[in-house]
Amino acid sequence: MENEMEKEENIKERIIRKSWNLFSQKGFEKTTLNDIIMSAGISKGTFYYYFRSKDTLLNTLSVIFDEEYRNVEEQMPADLDSFEKLMYLNYRIHTYIGENFDYRLIANQYAAQLTKEDASNLLDKNRFYFSILNRIIDEGQKNGELRDDLTVTEMVKLYGICERALVTDWCMNNGEYSLGEYSKKMMPLLFGQCRKK
Repeated sequence: MENEMEKEENIKERIIRKSWNLFSQKGFEKTTLNDIIMSAGISKGTFYYYFRSKDTLLNTLSVIFDEEYRNVEEQMPADLDSFEKLMYLNYRIHTYIGENFDYRLIANQYAAQLTKEDASNLLDKNRFYFSILNRIIDEGQKNGELRDDLTVTEMVKLYGICERALVTDWCMNNGEYSLGEYSKKMMPLLFGQCRKK
């Protein structure tokens, strides 16, 4: 039987997932609180138990991304070396972002992170995102596939900088090209210096 904490976590995750589906379909501004409540199959009181407002849901984007990182990790081909795993991860996630999120929502998240107006979880070091990157890069250094003159932490940071640069450029160009395909071409150039020659 599901304990109370797991049940609460499932409700919260359902609200987050349903909200982001609506934001992607209708846009953030056009999605109403009633839309979210109906889609999640909850009461208004339940919504307010977990979130102060619709706006606070914007801080949950990292939850959605980490869920997708877990899915991608499960599907990752086993025969890839560490650099190839990083490129595969980048391509799949950037394809997911480009196909499922309005560039304005992503731009707002980045802006909130820069101005610290809202506590964004995108750079939370406890995220699954950082865990998977640490594992792949550590494995790559141990296997001699990635440079070892930089620490794992430095390489994870550099990888994140490269990813954010690609997403920022996509947002600045109003999402008018495929983020996944552009990243597939550019990420190896940006992060390629980390591959051991």
